[in-house]
Amino acid sequence: MQKITPNLWYNKEAKEAAEFYVSVFPDSKINSLRTLRNTPSGDTDVVSFELLGYKFMSISAGPFFKFNPSVSFLVTCQSKEEVDNFWKKLSPGGKVMMELGEYPFSKHYGWTADKYGVSWQIMLADEHYQFKQKLTPTLMFVGENAGKAEEAMTFYASIFPDSKVGGIARYPAGMDPEKEGTVMHGAVVLAGQEFFAMDSAREHKFAFNEAISFIVNCDTQEEIDYFWEKLSAVPESEQCGWLKDKYGFSWQIVPNIMDEMMKDNDEEKLARVTEAFLKMKKFDIAKLKEAYEGK
Repeated sequence: MQKITPNLWYNKEAKEAAEFYVSVFPDSKINSLRTLRNTPSGDTDVVSFELLGYKFMSISAGPFFKFNPSVSFLVTCQSKEEVDNFWKKLSPGGKVMMELGEYPFSKHYGWTADKYGVSWQIMLADEHYQFKQKLTPTLMFVGENAGKAEEAMTFYASIFPDSKVGGIARYPAGMDPEKEGTVMHGAVVLAGQEFFAMDSAREHKFAFNEAISFIVNCDTQEEIDYFWEKLSAVPESEQCGWLKDKYGFSWQIVPNIMDEMMKDNDEEKLARVTEAFLKMKKFDIAKLKEAYEGK
C-alpha cells in the first residue's frame, strides 16, 4: 500500500477534476467516490483515484484554499511527443510558469498550472538520472522557508521508515537572489516513495497551504501517535487528523481502518463516524470503532 498519498482540496470540483486527470494520464482510474454529510463545509465529496499508478485523494470542501506552485507534480516522459501530449492537455485554461522548451536540465520541459490551479512540471527524462516514479510530488521552499529544503528532506527522512536523502543539485554562485549552495533540485525517498524539493529565494506571493496535503496511512494507534508527535508543530492547526509541520506543510495522519469504514453503504454508520472524527484533533481508532459499531 502507498504509505503517503497526496490530497487535493477543491471548492466543488473534486470529482470533475479527478475525471479530467484520469482522461489525461494512462494507467489511471477513479477508485471510489463518497459524500460526507453535515460537515462544516456542508456535503463534502471525497474521491480516491490513481494517475500513472500513483494514488491520490481529493475533496470538495469549500473555497478556503487555493492551489499554488509551492507544490507541483513532476511527470517524466520518454519522448518529446509524450511531453507535448501532456502539455496540450494540461495547460489550456491554466497559467504557464515556464514555457515549454529546452533548458540546461532538460531538452524538453515546461511548468504549467492546469485549469483548476494544480501545478505540473512536464519533462523529458534525463538519461543520466533514474527516476523512481513517473509522477513525483515536488515541494518548493520559498519565503521564510527558502534555503531550508535540505534541512526539510533530512527531517522527513528521519521520521519515515525506508527513507533516505538522495542526490542534490545546488545553486552555483552568481544566480542571485538564489543563495549559493542551497537546493536547486533535491530528491528524498520517504517510505519507499520518491519526492523532490527545491529552494527559491525569489519573491513569491504564495506558500504552503492546505490546498495540497500529504495523507500518511497508518495501521495502528501507536503509528498515528508516532507521526503526530514527530510532525505536528502548529497546535492551532490540529483538526480532524490534519496538522502542520514546522515548515507550514500540511499532513493528514489517518488510520487505514477509517477508509474501510467510509466505504460502508450504511448511511447511519457513515454519519456516526463522520460526527465522531469531526470532533477529533488526532484520530482515535478505538473511538472511531465505537462510533462505527454504534456503541
